[in-house]
Amino acid sequence: MLKQNRAELDYQDLVRKARRLQPGVGQKLKIALLADVSTQHLVPVLRALFASNGIDAHIYEAGFDTVQLEAFNPASGLYSFEPQLVVILQSVTKLRGLYCESGDRAGFSRAQVDAIEGVWQAIQSHLAVPIIQSTFVIPYERAHGHFGAKVPGTLPGAISEINRDLCERAQRHASVFICDIDYVAAWAGRRHFFDERLWALAKSMCSLELLPDVAQSIVDIAMASLGRGIKCVVLDLDNTLWGGVIGDDGLDGIGLGDLDEGGAFRFFQLFLRSLWERGILLTVCSKNTESTARRVFQEHPAMVLREEHIAMFVANWEDKATNIRRIREKLNIGFDSMVFLDDNPFERNLVRQLVPEILVPDLPEDPGLYVRAVCELNLFESAGASALDSQRTAMYQTAEKRESEKQHFGDLNSYLQSLGTVAELRRFEPPGLSRIAQLIQRSNQFNLTTRRYSQSQCEALMNDASCHPFSITVRDRFGDFGLIAVIVLKHPAQTLEIDTFLMSCRVLQRGVEQHAMNHIVEYARANNFTTVAGRYIPSAKNSMVKEFFAQFGFERGADEGAAGTEWRLDVSTYVAREVFINLETKP
Repeated sequence: MLKQNRAELDYQDLVRKARRLQPGVGQKLKIALLADVSTQHLVPVLRALFASNGIDAHIYEAGFDTVQLEAFNPASGLYSFEPQLVVILQSVTKLRGLYCESGDRAGFSRAQVDAIEGVWQAIQSHLAVPIIQSTFVIPYERAHGHFGAKVPGTLPGAISEINRDLCERAQRHASVFICDIDYVAAWAGRRHFFDERLWALAKSMCSLELLPDVAQSIVDIAMASLGRGIKCVVLDLDNTLWGGVIGDDGLDGIGLGDLDEGGAFRFFQLFLRSLWERGILLTVCSKNTESTARRVFQEHPAMVLREEHIAMFVANWEDKATNIRRIREKLNIGFDSMVFLDDNPFERNLVRQLVPEILVPDLPEDPGLYVRAVCELNLFESAGASALDSQRTAMYQTAEKRESEKQHFGDLNSYLQSLGTVAELRRFEPPGLSRIAQLIQRSNQFNLTTRRYSQSQCEALMNDASCHPFSITVRDRFGDFGLIAVIVLKHPAQTLEIDTFLMSCRVLQRGVEQHAMNHIVEYARANNFTTVAGRYIPSAKNSMVKEFFAQFGFERGADEGAAGTEWRLDVSTYVAREVFINLETKP
């Protein structure tokens, strides 16, 4: 995602940045790039954009138009490189000639998609890594003009069908992500996207001016697959969600109608509502009297957003940087997963200076352009979706009720007993894989190793008899937390290894981690393991679990630097921890 505006996507500037990159700076990511276009102009741009996100990109650049040769040859450079991510870029320019020479135009689209899916399957048979597949840009030439929309057997129609079928096929492959290059071209304008002279000279996918847009799309998807992304939108109110100032203009004086400039604000709210539906948290940070600000959400008939859509409502006269820190602390998320939207340049600059980690894009003066400005940055790329996404705000609101009731108890144990908490342990199974993969990608703080497994990799773990991967869901009398913990145990030898142990911070101090460790040791004893081994691998965000194993009696091994620290537990010495959780175990 872009930070502020499209000025960041300047080809020459990015090439210069790539030349100045220092090797070994940032998290290493091995990327294989397969294409039926030349990629020499794209690679430096990719490296620069990945570096701006803290990623040291090591890119394997396959030969020109060798997608199938690389995928179907087990001895190819693709597989010896052992990438963590595969990117497949394909251009409509090659399809023009194939379509013209095709003797079966009715079956052309299906044949092309069959071939592409065959490449995915070949790669998946060797590598359990995410695959980013581009769509094809619909060509601008139309032999029939507008009437071509009614004519069967046209090239634009065939490309549209290919793109549609690619997206449908990708739904069957959890590890395949679609990079919609046709959307990128449509946004810029197809006549600006293509550069026929550059294709003739260098077989470039598009003009150099728009190559950074293609690269940024790839980077956005890759970062989402690594668990990076926006989780929370922090919203100003006056002249951001509605026109005018509620404290001065009153409920009837603010702009929210469809027949005036208020329609622009309703359009913006509809967009925010769609973000809420997919699980993005919406919060309010406003300089206002709280009761006055809330009244708009409660009573104004034209409001699209209501109080139930707001995970945290902060309206007072303190500075916004302080209030944003309060929101972050309450939601227990990182500043780098938050975006602040405010019409006031002074407030934006203040937050940028005092909370530099948070994303603060510029909003245009015209509210009718708010949605366009935000969409242009592609802030909300996602690597998955689950049924729990739309319930996320309600979960945070319920957490507020739990915290309020906690104040009425004299000690923590009495409070925990009163909750009637029930935990369900369940081995990975198909219906839950999307949510499991989503939690693995998103969890950063309570995550002992920060290993990122895609949905297809989770499926492989599920089917591996040498692994015991399980998830934990939790509910209490207030409501359902949903799936909040993932543990992967491996037993290649005589020692039971904790490969992955992560948990949502929403259930801290509830006894869930103690409950999970009790189960791990029970599993070890039942399967005759005398030792349980775990590892803490430090990251920028998981210092809170640095001493996690020590509290359970694990003995610390040697510090191996970036590789982390190994911990070992003699199973015979473990004493089960007391928890106030009722257990439901599923096979």
